[in-house]
Amino acid sequence: MIATQTEITELADITIRRISVSGMDNNVYLLTSKEHGTQVLIDAADDARAIAGLVAAGSGDCSDWGNLQLIITTHSHWDHVRALESVASHSEAMTACGAADENDISVPMDLTFENGDTAELDGFELDVIELRGHTPGSIAVVYRDPSGPAHIFSGDSLFPGGLGKTNSPDDFQQLYQDVTERIFDEFPDDTVIHPGHGDPTTLGAERPHLQEWKERGW
Repeated sequence: MIATQTEITELADITIRRISVSGMDNNVYLLTSKEHGTQVLIDAADDARAIAGLVAAGSGDCSDWGNLQLIITTHSHWDHVRALESVASHSEAMTACGAADENDISVPMDLTFENGDTAELDGFELDVIELRGHTPGSIAVVYRDPSGPAHIFSGDSLFPGGLGKTNSPDDFQQLYQDVTERIFDEFPDDTVIHPGHGDPTTLGAERPHLQEWKERGW
């Protein structure tokens, strides 16, 4: 499967790159520090060769894996981890996921995150929000841009138009509560949401529909 063209978002201190891979339109994100070259990959979903090209573009040199220091998996579903083993084995990056999903991912994790944790890297920090319901340990990753709105990488927990798939009413209620209390109640409308599939959105675009989502149950 050939990855789509790279989408680039330039912020003051970091560059965000995104490609879509596989027939399921999985987003792979790369965050690169402009000062230090430090790189974080979010969801090695598929197509390790395309991901290598993404990292190489971010590193600005001929090294396939550049300064890739951390690979974060937002949740354990198979379509988000198909290239994880290959990418992890060919780079020196550490692997990380939400603590409750660790046992459901076949690739060993170097780090596990709980709600409220922070990943500190050279040049930037990423906050972790646990969003239980899509999977037990689903997480969102937050970059707080000092010069603009926050950017939240939400995995499959929050999309344009609704929440991620859940397997029971209890799981939906948990996910709805976490997304409402930990994202919509904490961040302003200009916050950018980068989902696991599809195009980005903002909290302002989605906020008017929260009650609708609650009533329909998805």
